[in-house]
Amino acid sequence: MCGIIGIVGTTDSHVSQMLYDGLLVLQHRGQDAAGIVTCEDEHLHLRKGNGLVRDVFYERHMDRLKGSMGIGHVRYPTAGTCSTAEAQPLYVNSPYGLTIAHNGNLVNAEEQATQLYLDDLRHVNTASDSEVLLNVLAHELQKLGKKQLRIQNGLYLNIEQIFRAVHEVHFRVSGGYAVVGMVTGYGMFAFRDPYGIRPLVFGSRETEEGTEWAVASESVALVTLGFEIERDVEPGECIFISPTGELYTYQCHPSPQNIPCIFEYVYFSRPDSIIDGISVHQARCNMGDALAKKLQRMRPDEDIDVVMCVPDSGRIAAMQMAETLGIPFREGFVKNRYVGRTFIMPGQAQRQDSVRKKLNPLPKEFEGKNVLLVDDSIVRGNTSRKIVELAREAGAKKVYFASSAPPLIHPNVYGIDMPARSEYVAHGRSIEEISEQIGADFLLYQDLEDLIASCTACNEEITTFDCSCFTGDYCTGDVTEEYLLELEQRRNDAAKSQNGNGESVEVGSIELHNEE
Repeated sequence: MCGIIGIVGTTDSHVSQMLYDGLLVLQHRGQDAAGIVTCEDEHLHLRKGNGLVRDVFYERHMDRLKGSMGIGHVRYPTAGTCSTAEAQPLYVNSPYGLTIAHNGNLVNAEEQATQLYLDDLRHVNTASDSEVLLNVLAHELQKLGKKQLRIQNGLYLNIEQIFRAVHEVHFRVSGGYAVVGMVTGYGMFAFRDPYGIRPLVFGSRETEEGTEWAVASESVALVTLGFEIERDVEPGECIFISPTGELYTYQCHPSPQNIPCIFEYVYFSRPDSIIDGISVHQARCNMGDALAKKLQRMRPDEDIDVVMCVPDSGRIAAMQMAETLGIPFREGFVKNRYVGRTFIMPGQAQRQDSVRKKLNPLPKEFEGKNVLLVDDSIVRGNTSRKIVELAREAGAKKVYFASSAPPLIHPNVYGIDMPARSEYVAHGRSIEEISEQIGADFLLYQDLEDLIASCTACNEEITTFDCSCFTGDYCTGDVTEEYLLELEQRRNDAAKSQNGNGESVEVGSIELHNEE
């Protein structure tokens, strides 16, 4: 999972600070690398490197990121490692000079990389599927030739060619992808896969100099920057914004479907975001309500004294669950907010070590009580087991555990680094066996139908979601067992290593050099 943002400011504006602020808002979507590229007339300025946004950008870097148009990216790898070479945004010089930032994962990246080399005569230098996507787009745009349509300052580009190239991209690549990019000197574009798996929203604001536009993975990034939300980029749609603020839109796929990833609402997105018309906060409230009603059906004589959340993504469901059950909600853990999200840490040892550093129990809230802990999901189970242990050590008499999501048993191939099937705690185990594995006295999972209904209740126009990590049904229709086995080899913890070398890359006027 990654976070992307793009801004076209007014001709006299300087967008780097807005991009930086937007990436801070999206930091929860990736902690391995960050990057910003801005366009000043016909020149690009790029800064990217491994680490958090605050660690990659210093004042001297921000001073060099000049221009009224730019894109940004925060990354964590969907498979394997994260090297500086794979940090985004990515750039290719022909045609025109293209840069992109990509959120998602292509399931046919290797096939397309081979085709790029053998047929399109383009070399892909990394293992990044984002580089594959960039080169496919560049090749399709270059194939169309140069038909003149004046934009500004004597530069020419036919915007219809951008839309046509994206149309071809949709039929060459497969998977989940949301993309924001720039054609150097011409404008910014953004598009979304034909299933709308990965989120993308755009907005505008009026200034004295004219209209400014922004696009991002989540609405909260735009709202924070003072933009008014226009709408989501539709599945299969491409939008193009000129440097002077003209907006062009086109549906680039003949039969798009809206099948957003349901895990955005369960865990990944911030609760103050609205994605495809669905309030993440309200969806999580609905999940808690449905989970409470299931508990009442299964255990009408429940003996729970207090409901607690696993901070932070389990909080909203836990609070609603407590309200529906009529049981007090209490905060039982103090969270160290300077420890990253354990879900997206690269290795199991690091994840386990981080749990105790991240959460500290309040013994008075646990002593002698039957406690219900509510989390958004259970992935490997090791984190859940550690949390149950912390509750018992703090004095809990009994520890019950509830998950807002159903059992995870299949890999997510569309851009979330969920582990190999063998690493899921639910793989090959019954609910009772999972409960024993994490040390809980009772374990409650959300039903898939209730999870879907929790989201659909916020937007009745969306009735189908990508639930492949629960069902194994992949909407693109081309995910084979062979692909899943190969992916498992790249995603299991044994294959992952410490990422990056601390090196950063700066681009000025398309000149690459390393900088300490």
